[in-house]
Amino acid sequence: MNLAQLHYTSAPPGPDGSGFRFTAVSPGVPAALLREAEQLIGYEPPRDAPPRPEPQELAGFPQALSLNVLADGSRLLARSVYTGADYSGRWGNFHAHAVHLPQPAGSGPTVGELPITAWGSPQWAATTPQAGAPALAAVPAPGRLDRAALAAFVAARGPWLAAFFADVRRLGEDPDAPQIVLVEADSEAVARWIMLACSVLPHQRGQWLTFTTYTRRPQLARQQIIGVVPEDGLGLAGQEHRYRVYDATRAAAPAGEPDVWADTAALIWQAQRQDLVAEVRRLAAGPYDAGPLAALALASDIALPSPGRTAAADWAAGHRDALDDVRLHALALALGRPAGDREPAEVAAAGRLLAALEGWAPPTVCEPLVALTLTEAVRAGAPPAALPTAGALGAAVRVRLAAELEPGLRAALGDAATEPAHSAGLLRVASVLGVDVGDLLPGTARQLALALLADPERAYGADMRAALTELPGLRALVLDRLDSFAAGDPAAGRRLFERTGLPLTAADARPHLRMCAGAAVAGPAPDRVGALNALLTRSGVSLYAEPLVLRTAMRLVWGADPPGAGEAGLVLMATGAKVHREAGTWELLVRAAVRAPAGDAEAAELAPELLGQFQEEIPARLRPSLLLLELARNLRAGSAGGGWVRQVLDLRSLDPEPGPRESAYAALCTRLLAGDRPDSELRALIESNDAELLAAYRAAARTPAVRDRLRLDPGYAADCFTAWSSQPQAGPAWQEARTDLLDGVLRPAVRSLAATELAEVEQSLARLGGRWADEFRGWQRPSAFGRLRERFAGRRSGGAGAGGNGG
Repeated sequence: MNLAQLHYTSAPPGPDGSGFRFTAVSPGVPAALLREAEQLIGYEPPRDAPPRPEPQELAGFPQALSLNVLADGSRLLARSVYTGADYSGRWGNFHAHAVHLPQPAGSGPTVGELPITAWGSPQWAATTPQAGAPALAAVPAPGRLDRAALAAFVAARGPWLAAFFADVRRLGEDPDAPQIVLVEADSEAVARWIMLACSVLPHQRGQWLTFTTYTRRPQLARQQIIGVVPEDGLGLAGQEHRYRVYDATRAAAPAGEPDVWADTAALIWQAQRQDLVAEVRRLAAGPYDAGPLAALALASDIALPSPGRTAAADWAAGHRDALDDVRLHALALALGRPAGDREPAEVAAAGRLLAALEGWAPPTVCEPLVALTLTEAVRAGAPPAALPTAGALGAAVRVRLAAELEPGLRAALGDAATEPAHSAGLLRVASVLGVDVGDLLPGTARQLALALLADPERAYGADMRAALTELPGLRALVLDRLDSFAAGDPAAGRRLFERTGLPLTAADARPHLRMCAGAAVAGPAPDRVGALNALLTRSGVSLYAEPLVLRTAMRLVWGADPPGAGEAGLVLMATGAKVHREAGTWELLVRAAVRAPAGDAEAAELAPELLGQFQEEIPARLRPSLLLLELARNLRAGSAGGGWVRQVLDLRSLDPEPGPRESAYAALCTRLLAGDRPDSELRALIESNDAELLAAYRAAARTPAVRDRLRLDPGYAADCFTAWSSQPQAGPAWQEARTDLLDGVLRPAVRSLAATELAEVEQSLARLGGRWADEFRGWQRPSAFGRLRERFAGRRSGGAGAGGNGG
């Protein structure tokens, strides 16, 4: 099928009129198409063009080769050139030759030459044909391609290429992308720009890329790429939302977003390997995939910056069978070359490529990547989790790398600031290279153990797990350090196993770690003594051979707090004092007793055992508390001897713990309120005038047991009357206490007695002798009690004793 052609110029009068008009049109072209085409093919000469150019000057005028998409979806390819004078001899004439390309947009893949290849085609006419236009079945044949000139052009425009390709990409992806304006003095240079643009676009998109190589009015132009001469491009600056202006006379290209694909395409063109842009189409999933383009570039020995190398390695890792062994090897060599701009992302991508190729590609392909991975691991101090094995390197390369990297390895491992995870990875690198760092292992193992205990979740990452799995010597040292540290801080050891999956095998005979692992699994237990025994069994050693396991086990069960007094007694009875003395756990037992709450009978039973077993160890600050507990026990058992009040007061002056003090007060006051208490001890209590001890005595007198006995035992009530009425001159504290006891304790009890019961009380008082019965009867009368109290207060110390048989 022949394409319709149009010729337009200034012509003499004829049937269609005069002036500018279509002078030749293929049959069947609709009038609407002609009207639309007429608006697109006009030509204005440059502002500085000579008004009457000579024939040789006409060749220097810009040519306007344009491609436009028409309203019906077809295309119009046209060339407009300045011709000088028209038929009347007036200057300002031009001739436009257009070819209609009727295939509508979106109808499927377009075949044939790209429209821009028609630049310089000999099939373009500069005048209207007289005998009918030669038939055209396709885009006019390409003009002569001057490869040397194109290479020189690319070299000269190198700084602008990457940004230009990025903007061309936007034209293909976004209908609202800014127009590209190319400022060149020569319209042929604009045509070369457009050729470059089409070369990196998919073929079909290149056929529909609209352009004009020259226009005087860029603001009115609707093509995607617009060529202007320098004087017509000045007013477009600062309109980045509408235009992307490329002016070779400016110092820098317009700034754009980083685009690895565009950067790579630019470097490929500068290396004159534009054939790779066409070849990549069979590899790429998308038209602008940077990975395959970068891979082909690197395999062709074209140097790329780090983002390009990263994209190539990442793509190749996922498409390892897309390249043959030769290109894979070339790619690996390119990735492995020294580079000052290498970024962490590139190292990670190279590691992924190595993981994909290892065991699949020949060793010679993998070796450059292995060397890169190990070198970067040492340089950055952050080895990847997936390191190659020693067998991935040939002997010669391994020896060379070991010599090069050993100083850096040793320096990093010896640096206390190196991250523990990095240290673990560097040890693995040393193992792969065969570098002997045995002298650094103890210090590194200590660093790793401390990190595991301080922050288990962070420290026990992929690097640490891999190092402990691959390096048995390191694992043994780390576990030894962990066992030692866990003995000092069992809670940290338990957290390690609660928050990580650190395994302990049957061969790992580290007793403290075993117990920490057991405690992490078991959790809190209601029977804490049973839990202690279970941990000691789990340790795998005899606590008599290694007493410190007892300390670790106790801290795991009770934490920073002491056990209960009853628990402490069971532990002491089960293990014996010697082990506690050697383990230093005797203090936990002592604290269990002295910090027990008041009235804890088990603490009182434990205290004598502790005083007997740990005489030399118990410090002076804790001894008074234990002695008070022992005294409380003996008072309850009736074996306390004498001088109870004095003992309590003397021991209290040494600042004992509250629980033992209150226990001793309670036991002493109970005995002083008993029926068989010595009068000397009651007298000592009264004469002490000690407010704190007397307050405890008053509190004991208010217990239900005492109140019940006062109501039920007349002899006891009589004895309490004589005791609480005694020695009114002893001191203000006793005055207050006796008044409270008589009025607040005894009087309510007496008032509840029947007449016969009161009579029994009086009989008991009468048997005591003196005037106690009369005073009791007078005390019962409230109005008379004030006088009686005054009389008691006036007695001399010998007037009434503390005698009697009651409390």
